[in-house]
Amino acid sequence: MRLKLGRPDLADYAGYFDAPNAEPGAPLTVTWAGVTTLLIDDGSSALMTDGFFSRPGLLTVGVRPLKPSAPRIDGCLSRLAVDRLEAVLPVHTHFDHAMDSVVVAEGTGAKVVGGESASQIGRGGGLPEDRLVVATPGEPVTLGAYDVTLVESEHCPPDRFPGVITEPVVPPAKASAYKCGEAWSTLVCHRPTEKRMLIVGSAGFVPGALAGQRAEVVYLGVGQLGLQAKRYLVDYWTETVRAVGARRVVLIHWDDFFRPLHKPLRALPYAGDDLDITMEVLSRLADEDGVALHLPTLWQREDPWRG
Repeated sequence: MRLKLGRPDLADYAGYFDAPNAEPGAPLTVTWAGVTTLLIDDGSSALMTDGFFSRPGLLTVGVRPLKPSAPRIDGCLSRLAVDRLEAVLPVHTHFDHAMDSVVVAEGTGAKVVGGESASQIGRGGGLPEDRLVVATPGEPVTLGAYDVTLVESEHCPPDRFPGVITEPVVPPAKASAYKCGEAWSTLVCHRPTEKRMLIVGSAGFVPGALAGQRAEVVYLGVGQLGLQAKRYLVDYWTETVRAVGARRVVLIHWDDFFRPLHKPLRALPYAGDDLDITMEVLSRLADEDGVALHLPTLWQREDPWRG
């Protein structure tokens, strides 16, 4: 934590909220719903990362056991017009990613796909074993119209709740019960169109892990990235965006996840991140590489492959 007060002003980056809107009949769309929750949908088959909608306040997280908020989850799924999903894929198992995953899966018929830690959250929430999928790192899993490959990654330092989850997490549970678990870089290939995307939920990486992989679009997590040395930001970009040859990058996990989604979004405070530094460095790298750089618009169906 730093002593710098305040938070970045999103108005300074208004020009980056320009990811291409999905036109009627778009074969594949992506909708962002805060932090690293993404709905990937072709109209008949859909996936979701995380599904984190409860967003308890900072004081609650600090002093009380946490449990999913059914009204907030139901309201957000309704806003997204989601009633069926092939799978929910937590990018790792901290509370701000995986706490709601089981409730979302229950309500949509989805499987929870991830590592053993995600399965322990599923068991704690009462999800049947046949809807818990422990993926083998680097091997594709077929989920509806998609082939999904989970590649081992790392959490951005510092990881406040490191380690794997070895026993079922039964809500209500403290934030510390939601250990990081297995962190993933998630590669999604939509088979009918052969469109590919990479989702990096946490601003961490394993050197060389994505070598040989390809994706036109990257949804790049930047939480805590602005607190790292600038050399780290360059390495992160190289090991993700450059590694897969992406031509468009959409930045996620910059919003204050202690604030509910019915209120206007704001950036994380300087005490926990610095979006200004992230934008300074990543915009320069994007210009150097000829890569389109965007911030996503909440609830908006976007087509990052368009244009």
